[in-house]
Parts: sequence; C-alpha cells; structure tokens
Amino acid sequence: MNALLDFIPLIVFFYLYKTVEPTDTQHFLLQLTGAAGTDNNHVLAATAGLIAATVLVYGYHLVKQKFRLERQQWLVLAMTVVFGGVTLALSDDYYIRLKAVLLNTAFGVGMLLSHFFFKDRRSAVQKMFGSVLVLPPEGWKKLNWAWAGMFFLLAALHAFFAFVYAGGRYWGEFTAFGDMIVMFSCMAVMFFVLRKHFKTE
Repeated sequence: MNALLDFIPLIVFFYLYKTVEPTDTQHFLLQLTGAAGTDNNHVLAATAGLIAATVLVYGYHLVKQKFRLERQQWLVLAMTVVFGGVTLALSDDYYIRLKAVLLNTAFGVGMLLSHFFFKDRRSAVQKMFGSVLVLPPEGWKKLNWAWAGMFFLLAALHAFFAFVYAGGRYWGEFTAFGDMIVMFSCMAVMFFVLRKHFKTE
C-alpha cells in the first residue's frame, strides 16, 4: 500500500503535464504559485501538482511511521520541494528536469557507500534482501554494485530524455513511465539471476 502511494505524485504530475496547454498562463495552479512561462506552463503546473502531492503523501507517511521518515524519503521530499520550488520561482523547468538526474545519482552513490552508514558494515542491498536471499560476501558486493549501476543508468536516461533527445519532448513520458519500466526490468533480471539463492523457507 505504501509503495502504491508513492506513485500518486507521478500520476498527478503526468496528468497535469498532458492536460495543461504549454501556453496556458491561467491555470489555477499557476495563478496560485505565481509561476508563468511562455511555452512551458504544462511543466510548471505539473511541478506545482507534484510538490503538493509529494508533501501530502510524505506527510501521511510521516504520521503513519510515528513521525519519522527514512533517509531516502527525506531525500525525495527535500529534492522535490527544493528543485520544484526553484522551478516555480524562476518559471524555468530546467531545475525540475535536473532533479531526477541528481536524485538517481545520489541513490547510486548512496548504494556504493552504504556500508559506511551501518554499524555492522552491511550494504543497503543486504539490509533490504538479507531476509530472503542467501549470498556470500562477494555476492552481496556484486548485487550492491548492480543496484548502484541501475540508479546510474536511470540518471543517464533522465539526462538523455530531459536535455538531449528531441529537445526534451518525451521527458514527461519517461519520467512517468520509463523510470518504472527500467527499474522493474532491472529488478526482474536480478531476481531471475538470483532465483537459486532465495531462502527456501
């Protein structure tokens, strides 16, 4: 249920991105935030919706988790509010396009350095999957590298669709769907490769 809630901001973002006209300066979200562009108002309205939905969802998580959030939840919330806020303040969608690049890069670096953050020196991947997988130390290291590689791949793809390919025309679609497709595909490959290492019980 919690994982599904995390997709609500993306759904809100994509809906506004596709339904608001790029030249529409009268949308109520733009009027509310004071943002106004020339041909990027669909991105600005979608960004405002993304911020609002993210704050609501993570506010719910905060209450449900007894007024605490995980590190990655704080990171997602902070980067959405900061980069989204700068985007609206300057009416420049460059910053919200940059957010996913930096966020995925941060997750990749976090995976590589995660063993420094825990007292038992276990990696983040081992913390997540230690209860269902049996791997030797070298196996955990490789799996951690694979997860870091997935996040670096996502960062590169976000940069490609936001700033290189077709002038960023398909960035919104990749942000809403490509992210999940790439992540679930990578996870499916990893779990297929590791299928013999699942705990039988």
